Amino acid sequence: MRKQIIYIILISNCLNTYVFGQNKKDSISVKKSYNLEEVVITGTRNETDIRHLPMTVSIVNNEQIRSRYEQSLLPVLTELVPGFFTTSRGLLGYGVSTGAAGGMSLRGVGGSPTAGLLVLIDGHPQYMGLMGHPIADAYQSMLADRVEVLRGPASVLYGSNAMGGVINIVTPVKYQDEVNSNVRISYGSYNTLMTEGVNRLYKGRFSSIVTASYNRTDGHRKDMKFEQYGGYTKLGYNFSNIWKTFADVNITHFNASNPGAVTNLVLDNDSRITRGMASFSLENNYRKTSGALKFFYNWGRHNINDGYKNGELPKDYKFNSKDLMLGITWYQSINLFQGNRITLGIDYQHFGGDAWNQFADKRMDIADKSENEIAGYVSMRQSLGHSLTFDIGLRADHHSVTGTEWIPQGGLALQLSRSSELKAMISKGFRNPTIRELYMFVPQNPDLLPERLINYELSYSQRLLNNTFSYGLNLFYINGDNIIQTLPVNGRPMNINTGKIENWGIETNVAYQINSSWKISTNYSWLRMVYPVVAAPKHKLYVGVNYSKGKWNVSTGLQYVNGLYTSVTPEKEECFTLWNLRGSYRLHPRIDLFVRGENLLAQRYEINVGYPLPKATCMGGINLNF
Repeated sequence: MRKQIIYIILISNCLNTYVFGQNKKDSISVKKSYNLEEVVITGTRNETDIRHLPMTVSIVNNEQIRSRYEQSLLPVLTELVPGFFTTSRGLLGYGVSTGAAGGMSLRGVGGSPTAGLLVLIDGHPQYMGLMGHPIADAYQSMLADRVEVLRGPASVLYGSNAMGGVINIVTPVKYQDEVNSNVRISYGSYNTLMTEGVNRLYKGRFSSIVTASYNRTDGHRKDMKFEQYGGYTKLGYNFSNIWKTFADVNITHFNASNPGAVTNLVLDNDSRITRGMASFSLENNYRKTSGALKFFYNWGRHNINDGYKNGELPKDYKFNSKDLMLGITWYQSINLFQGNRITLGIDYQHFGGDAWNQFADKRMDIADKSENEIAGYVSMRQSLGHSLTFDIGLRADHHSVTGTEWIPQGGLALQLSRSSELKAMISKGFRNPTIRELYMFVPQNPDLLPERLINYELSYSQRLLNNTFSYGLNLFYINGDNIIQTLPVNGRPMNINTGKIENWGIETNVAYQINSSWKISTNYSWLRMVYPVVAAPKHKLYVGVNYSKGKWNVSTGLQYVNGLYTSVTPEKEECFTLWNLRGSYRLHPRIDLFVRGENLLAQRYEINVGYPLPKATCMGGINLNF
């Protein structure tokens, strides 16, 4: 293990690079300059050059997603986004309830369940109305054209749950005429099958995307089967060059089995989960003003058998719940004068649901609650010349239970030269307690207050050698209080606002395009937590190499994780090194063959206590384009 660690660190120090993914047809030799004017929407609600934003946004593009042949987006983000980590328990599927994985953390904020890190699809919040956390198995790679990860609080624009950051899944939008379809099928270890079909139509003013998928596995342990069906449709129409509208629907259903920890096996712990999302947006884009009016509706149906242990009798009931979350968002930006951009917005959300235990002859209610949240915000970006940009914002957020919260933020971006930027940011994040924490199960406490934190951040980035080499460095400090913990009070467990957050750390990413065929990448994050939490590694390093020439595309990567708490009472840490390898060959202009291997060093490790991960696995398949 020590030799592996030394080897990886040496590679990182020598190469110290980070891949900028791009399409093969856009490959550029080192004699040419890359266009690095990346445009993002997550940090401002309107398209903005990333260089003028004070916050840190990581972009994972379409090629990076597709080239990994993953069913889920989360493993891709874990590799490519410094400071981000996802828990896992098997080859495919995360599950829900006791023993579930899919907990996400960013800079040590988030956790499991992930209530402090907000997942969006095209800017719409995605979390369960009762439990207040995202469902990891709903975020499939077929949804995404790209993913924008805002590392740090984003509560000014997105409110509660964006305390630690935002993961915004951006679905495809194109404007040129095009009709194409794609089918991908792969099969591999533990009888794992993954399939995906996509049809894209762009004709005149109309566009449509229709996707469907089916995935299943027997799992690497007994009673760890997972099966998933999913579909997504997006329709768009451009009334003019100024006005356009979109509507989409996404539904996923999965059946998951949980065998329990290896030291505490469980029988018949099965879940049947259905999640759905629908949205409609009307957008405008004038020369000096742009904005949108958006409606969204998320819903879920959960049927869970909590199972029983050896020697116990099977439970005579099943847990059931149905939940919803609906919202309306309006925002409009305007340029009052040169270098100025002011955005005004209003958000309304209604969420809640019904939970009960269903017996053979009766129903026992657990909770039937709903809550409302309404907020208004203003943000302003002002550029002084071509070098300095200020960004300030303020949000007033009113929750029907916890009252009103004020959220400020401010930052600046300084262009030191045409190829380097220095940025500074101060931002507040917060999270309202969920219905589960307030009213459900034994630890419930209806008097809970919001969690709060302040994030301080300083970053520097530079591009060299005709933009073929680039690097970035981030320093951050997070201080938070009112964190909700479950502790004994008068002889019974209770949720109380007693926890704290004090984290600081470093994040780096560097990129080098050696030539039109070779790319080398690395990113590294170091996290120091005064109050440790589970599944937030102290050290996370990724080193990747990609070769693409002619009909061949091969990529490989090493991921090193150290200081990963799998338990804090008592303290238990994991350290592991994963080697993954992927390759594809273009057999025909419309046919690609691909193979991928994971954990090829056959590491023994676990992220969820008692759930050892599989050793070396392999998948192979075919990709058809027509």
